[in-house]
Amino acid sequence: MRNWWLIVLMAVLVPVRVQAQITGIVRDARTNQPLDYVNVYYDKKGVGGQTDEKGRFSIPEKEEWQELTISTMGYISQVIKLKPGKKNNIHIKLVPSPHQIKDIVITASKSKYSRKNNPSVEFMKKVIAHKKNNDLKSKDYYQYTSYEKMVCSVNNVTDKVLTSEQLKRFEFVKDQVELCQETGKLILPLTMHETVTEKFYRKHPQTSKSVIKADRKYGLTTLFQTGDIFNNAVEDVFTEVNIYQNVCRLFQYPFTSPIADNAISFYRYYIQDTTYIDNDRVIQVAFIANNPQDFGFTGHLYVMDDSTYQVRRVQLRIPGRSDVNFVESMNISQDFSTLPSGDRVMTVNDMLVELKLVDLIPTGALVQRTVRNSDYLFDTIPPLNFKKIKGSTFTEPDASMKDDNYWAQIRGNAELSKTEKNLSKFMTNLKNTKGFKPFIFVFKTLMENFVETGDSTHNYVDIGPVNTAISYNHYDGMRLRVSAITNANLSPHFFAKGYVAYGSQTKKLYGKGQLIYSFRRNAYLPDEFPKHDISLTYMNDIVSPFDQFLKTDKDNMFLALKSGKNDQFSHIDRWSINYMREYENGVSYGLDFTRTYTIPVDKLFYQRLNGNPVPDNNPEKWLHHMNTAEFTASVSFEPGALYSNTKQRRVKMNKDAPIFSLSHTIGVEGLWGGDYTSNVTELNIYKRLWMPHAWGKIDLNLRAGVQWNKVPYPMLLMPPANQSYIIQQNTFEMINSLEFFNDRYAAMFFDWHLNGKIFNRIPLLQRLKWREFVGFNIMMGALSDRNNPVSSNYSDKDLFYFPGHFNDGGSYESNTYNMDWNRPYMEVRFGIANIFKLLHVEAVRRLSYLDNNNAKKWGFRVMFKMQF
Repeated sequence: MRNWWLIVLMAVLVPVRVQAQITGIVRDARTNQPLDYVNVYYDKKGVGGQTDEKGRFSIPEKEEWQELTISTMGYISQVIKLKPGKKNNIHIKLVPSPHQIKDIVITASKSKYSRKNNPSVEFMKKVIAHKKNNDLKSKDYYQYTSYEKMVCSVNNVTDKVLTSEQLKRFEFVKDQVELCQETGKLILPLTMHETVTEKFYRKHPQTSKSVIKADRKYGLTTLFQTGDIFNNAVEDVFTEVNIYQNVCRLFQYPFTSPIADNAISFYRYYIQDTTYIDNDRVIQVAFIANNPQDFGFTGHLYVMDDSTYQVRRVQLRIPGRSDVNFVESMNISQDFSTLPSGDRVMTVNDMLVELKLVDLIPTGALVQRTVRNSDYLFDTIPPLNFKKIKGSTFTEPDASMKDDNYWAQIRGNAELSKTEKNLSKFMTNLKNTKGFKPFIFVFKTLMENFVETGDSTHNYVDIGPVNTAISYNHYDGMRLRVSAITNANLSPHFFAKGYVAYGSQTKKLYGKGQLIYSFRRNAYLPDEFPKHDISLTYMNDIVSPFDQFLKTDKDNMFLALKSGKNDQFSHIDRWSINYMREYENGVSYGLDFTRTYTIPVDKLFYQRLNGNPVPDNNPEKWLHHMNTAEFTASVSFEPGALYSNTKQRRVKMNKDAPIFSLSHTIGVEGLWGGDYTSNVTELNIYKRLWMPHAWGKIDLNLRAGVQWNKVPYPMLLMPPANQSYIIQQNTFEMINSLEFFNDRYAAMFFDWHLNGKIFNRIPLLQRLKWREFVGFNIMMGALSDRNNPVSSNYSDKDLFYFPGHFNDGGSYESNTYNMDWNRPYMEVRFGIANIFKLLHVEAVRRLSYLDNNNAKKWGFRVMFKMQF
């Protein structure tokens, strides 16, 4: 569940009765069409709201206030009297006020929208044609300072909540509640993150660098040792919208800018008014996406009424019919100011997003992002300045040490509210409340999957992952395991992690230990991006053939239930040393040496070919073990990759970043007892493709590999397969254990997430907000004669008999088959995602090699995944 932080944000929310609201709808008096962006408010009270795209509004009822003001540009304002008992479903009609803009008469009309001879379209064509002149990236150089504040709050906290029995022990919470001026709702701020960043840009070669000068965090995230995943996840989802880019990434989706190159065909535009912003005369243009379910905005552009066609202000919203989960409303407001040089730059960038986890709970979450940009310069920046900044972002050592005077000065007019200033005191009161510490301990254990052994400053070791404490496999039976990892509180450079496990059926102890030295100073964990470390690992444990393809821990208890029989395991004794170097530009490389001593156990065996077509049912003729010594070199490129850290593993935040990776492994006979010479080359390419016209996204993964030498089957190439009922990305779901061996292969994993494009056109399914999924997996593989036991009439003693099972009568049945390059293995997957906004279910159909023993045509897989 990548967006688990949504649960963190809303964990304090409980079902409550909603404060009384005044509701209604605003329409055009001539056309009777609903009006969006209409301001509905108590005059001079600071409380109000705006209508949505259907003209609806809802604001808190205040018994002592008896008048509502309704106003918007292009219409005559109204003031209505509120009557007792008649404050719900109020119908209001606004009368248009005609305006004339350069011989263009603006009047309300409900005629069919046409782009031909449309003054609004012609005007916007000029805005789009001039955008390159107004885009900062047309400059050779620029730099500026950016102050950013991100606040996450509980939204829609009512008086009845504050006086409820549940909050009697939390009286201090009342002092932390404040009124949100933009929504008119009471909110409870829980987290705040402030940064001051200097940003640098040059056009040739195109380079962007950021230096974080100051950084400060408050609130709930300070209770989590890896709270940066919360902050990074929020910042990744609520990214800065740049309307000068054709595509704006928001909520992890690509939204088309209202001034994109293709915006004329994507949006409908309506010139509404001329007005003034400060002393600037502007033309107000409303816009809406042709299809509200496409990834587009609704809102207003305010364009300078002169020959520059510069955008002075933009207001963006998301249509209520959009398919973005959890988002009730979103408002983005950006202001562009003129510098003495005449350049117009963005100085204000505010975002407000209301979130709701489930409709049954009226409270939700509010995310407010405030940005103030200043100190713009366009002077030449020396190349040395870019070289000094390692990676795309550099944090100065004293960034977290700035005092209150510094912050008060740098914020300017983006002052903190009373409750934001009080967050530290609020957290102190919360920590000292009886029962809070046990609650947060259990909550953190569930969220982080680890148990801390001390407080934030004296916690040196974390116990976990918790979900590996109990597991099951056919050989060991029930497995008990204890795992631990040290953190940077003990040492920011030296780390240790490992586990001890016990098999109840085999009565054996297993374990794994790893020592890591990080050349960079880590904040908390050894795997922080970008890695630069060397590690030594020892492992003595049981592994199944497909453990190497798992994206999670092999002892994850949720993987214990298998879709097929797996009774062939290996007991490995492995030493490895690894060097890894990653760069912030996405380039990485690794060097490994691994010595593995492997004993086949359970129903798995090794026997050299002896001329008979079947192996001997006699363990005395089986090999006890095999030994390999291998060097691996790998290189990878992931431009734009962004990671956040959890205690179990780091999480890739931006899956739009492509991946290109290449590796080569050399097995050396005679080195540290190595039995074989081998050479394996593998290539992996990943790319996410966003389809036009809101047809979703395609995740495409291409793989290929070759084993260049003659080797026994344990060193051949197996298809990445998954036998659990939990979906594992980029694996074959219907291939059985050890079903195929190849010495060359090419594979493709095709995942198409349609995001409800079809279901949204079916009335019943549209209400459920289910999302369609189609997947197709294919592998072409082959086994050359040198590695095929049949080709040598089972007489080549360098090869092993392929694995299988001896029946009760002593006869042998192989469970391994040769794959024909001209007859690829294929499976197709049909899925429904976003069930209860959480569950993803797939039906998998195997299309080829159906005559193989134990081959199943159909299978079902599930996954829990929260996403916008």
